[in-house]
Amino acid sequence: MATFSMVSIWQIAAPIEEVYRVIRHSSHWPAWWRGLERVEQLNPGDDNGIGRVYRYHWKSRLGYRLCFDIRVVRHRSPRLIEGIASGDLQGTGRWQLSELGETTQVRYEWRVRTTRLWMNLTAPIARPIFVWSHNAVMADGAMGLAQRLNARLIGMAHDE
Repeated sequence: MATFSMVSIWQIAAPIEEVYRVIRHSSHWPAWWRGLERVEQLNPGDDNGIGRVYRYHWKSRLGYRLCFDIRVVRHRSPRLIEGIASGDLQGTGRWQLSELGETTQVRYEWRVRTTRLWMNLTAPIARPIFVWSHNAVMADGAMGLAQRLNARLIGMAHDE
């Protein structure tokens, strides 16, 4: 399996509570996040969202599709949501939000490994393409979130 450890950072001119509210409800993401075809809630979890499970269906700009589930394992409103991924990708995803004055910084850490045979076989050569594709998806998310909040996207950065 190929492993990836990627970080995306967005800075949005909106209060942390508003940013958190939109990120927390991932079943609504397809309305504003390009490439996310649909999200299904498989388990509602407890009152704090722990144990909540969503299935995500993504289509990359390159045309390949990924499907994976994320189970929420940690949650601290409005600063942290962490989940365990299974399916076409396995690993962890972590949303961390912090306030910078009137701006919210969103940091997303995605530490996963691929499970699909074609991805594992091509990863030694295609790794830069997979990273580019992830960064493009995350850039679409940053722009879509800012638009959804009617806020200015001040900046974004990616790191592997």
